[in-house]
Amino acid sequence: MTTTTFVSRDEIRHRFSTAMSAMYQAEVPQYATLLELVERVNRETLEKDPTLAERFAESGELTRLGVERHGAIRVGTAEELAMLRRLFAVMGMHPVGYYDLSEAGVPVHSTAFRPIDDASLARNPFRIFTSLLRLELIKSAELRDRAAAILAERDIFTPGARELIALHAEQGGLSDPQANRFVEEALETFRWHRDATVDHRTYQALLEEHRLIADVVCFRGPHINHLTPRTLNIDEAQRRMPDAGMNPKAVIEGPPRRDCPILLRQTSFKALEEQVRFNGEHQGTHTARFGEIEQRGAALTAKGRALYDRLLATARKQAAGLDNDAHQRTLAEAFAEFPDSETQLRREGLAFFDYRLTDKGREEGAECGEDEELEALIEQGLVSARPITYEDFLPVSAAGIFQSNLGGGSHDTYAGNANREAFEAALGAPVTDELALYAALEKGSIERVRECLSKKAQLEIDG
Repeated sequence: MTTTTFVSRDEIRHRFSTAMSAMYQAEVPQYATLLELVERVNRETLEKDPTLAERFAESGELTRLGVERHGAIRVGTAEELAMLRRLFAVMGMHPVGYYDLSEAGVPVHSTAFRPIDDASLARNPFRIFTSLLRLELIKSAELRDRAAAILAERDIFTPGARELIALHAEQGGLSDPQANRFVEEALETFRWHRDATVDHRTYQALLEEHRLIADVVCFRGPHINHLTPRTLNIDEAQRRMPDAGMNPKAVIEGPPRRDCPILLRQTSFKALEEQVRFNGEHQGTHTARFGEIEQRGAALTAKGRALYDRLLATARKQAAGLDNDAHQRTLAEAFAEFPDSETQLRREGLAFFDYRLTDKGREEGAECGEDEELEALIEQGLVSARPITYEDFLPVSAAGIFQSNLGGGSHDTYAGNANREAFEAALGAPVTDELALYAALEKGSIERVRECLSKKAQLEIDG
């Protein structure tokens, strides 16, 4: 009797993200140029800052820097979202966080499918920011019904993908050949199709309601609308984009440049105008797909996030309409009261940290009681504390990226319509609270430090 060896979910995710990147580079060649630019900026940044390079190497961040990506898609129905949840589960990706983008004038709400444990994040932290169109926010009942009817006619998953998703659930995994076929079949959901499913008149009506609605409703599937490499210096990457033939969005989204980066900063090159063939052989264009860059910093606690949100709200009012340099200066001024050192962030409880024994701690830890305060252990050089990387998203920043690449201003009539219960009902599962994940990671690291110190102290006593 032979036993089938299943491919790990982490490995399937790695194969999928690699294949997705190759597909997107072929579809959007400018994205390949973006990857080269970011790799060059990262290499130069690490060469100039050996301390940063050493820290990244020690923490494992260096290994995953070159493979880190996130993508984004938008779906139209609850059924599509629920099946996507099952598809991503095959790759060990779980729905984390609820994002209401209607607050920024975009008629969707979203979650991020991503790995959630340390080992999986270290292997491959690929995420897909997934938005569900909110048809109920379309003002015109006639247009709302027409969009719903169009969406009801399509199936964004291949029969092969559905078969392998069911097989994975039935047998608890996929063999190597099955995993490879799953990647091939799943990619079809995210592929670009230049043939629209509607005539040009319908497309135009949906476009006038909101450009994102047309993007979701008028095509055979939720084509991946961007992929994202991680940079260590987003300001430099933004500065170099025009010289590389890319048109960057006007401003970098998120917090200002800091000595101790927090949360997430994002920018992108503007969406490309692509040829589309509508029903009736009408030729036209559609603008939706682009390339994004992200720079990630420390995950903030609820206290830190409340301070961030307050300062950002003030800064956005002051920076409206400014160019990027003036925008960044205004942000920096507004964020002057946000502590900008790891020590301050830790002592004021503003960010989550990962605690580990240092070499000295492993050698001399027996001298410290297990109830010793962490700060004292850190001051003695027995324990290190490093910020936990933020793995999630910011709704205002996401909306800013969407709007800059869809064109047009925000639609205030969509604002203030959060509905997490409806989203989770469509998803078929609750979303995980991201703050609880970071708190658990921090708590686990503290417990491991305590356990190591306690064991070492006991060995000294026994010896």
